[in-house]
Amino acid sequence: MLGVFSAMEVAASGLSSERIRMNTIASNLANARTTRTDKGGPYHRLDPVFEAVALRKGAMTGGVSLARVRSIKEDARDPQRVYEPGHPDADAQGYVSFPNVNVVEEMVNMITASRAYEAGITSIDSIKAMARTAIGIAR
Repeated sequence: MLGVFSAMEVAASGLSSERIRMNTIASNLANARTTRTDKGGPYHRLDPVFEAVALRKGAMTGGVSLARVRSIKEDARDPQRVYEPGHPDADAQGYVSFPNVNVVEEMVNMITASRAYEAGITSIDSIKAMARTAIGIAR
């Protein structure tokens, strides 16, 4: 059976994962036009990789899992090549390699992450209300 604290732990793990996702999206948006990085070449879009982790090993939790960010990986898509011969990073043909960041895609991801975060906050509020009610009944 899942207790109040376990339910809060599950909800908090989702909030933490979505916060990392939002920070990653913000980084992608901030670097959408970065043509030079320390590694050389344009910025590469980053994506968090989520995983489900069992709440308690050996405990009977009914298949409940925590959300965790396993890693943050670089998007393998090629950079966008744009013809800008006057740009300082243009190649011999006048093309500049810009990051593989699609601003519209990132905004959709930001909205999705924001809604998931709001859902997590709502679930924590519900858990707190149920705990208050249970304490009230016990009195």
